[in-house]
Amino acid sequence: MSLKEGLIADWKTAMKARDRFTANVLSDVRAAILNYEKSGQGEADDQTAMEIIAKEVKMRRDSVVEFKKGNRDDLIKKAEDEIDILIQYLPKQLTDEEILMIVSSVADEIGANSMKDMGKLMSAVIPQTKGKADGKLVNEIVREVLNR
Repeated sequence: MSLKEGLIADWKTAMKARDRFTANVLSDVRAAILNYEKSGQGEADDQTAMEIIAKEVKMRRDSVVEFKKGNRDDLIKKAEDEIDILIQYLPKQLTDEEILMIVSSVADEIGANSMKDMGKLMSAVIPQTKGKADGKLVNEIVREVLNR
């Protein structure tokens, strides 16, 4: 079963269970995937669907930061609940330590040891962490490793 089919099946299950919150979150993701497909970029495969879901999670995480600045606890809880639902459709996320291990080994492998090598290191690390880690977190860890 493809990721899109799984989303549709889970959406139907949520609708039958009258779980409007989950159904709405899944509906939003399905709409984002449909928008991608209608934009003329072709049909979304599982990898593309995961990228779209990851983008939706990132948008909600960014919203949480803004909601915290505005002391909007009600919206923070809602966005975090949405993230919890969407995370289920992504591969297991890497921990900070796992990302650090990947970055360190790739840095040693390609000889990156200063901030001048950041672009080279990022381009080598991103394929290994794509969909499994937030890009902003990977960027921070790369900077940390290069500043040692």
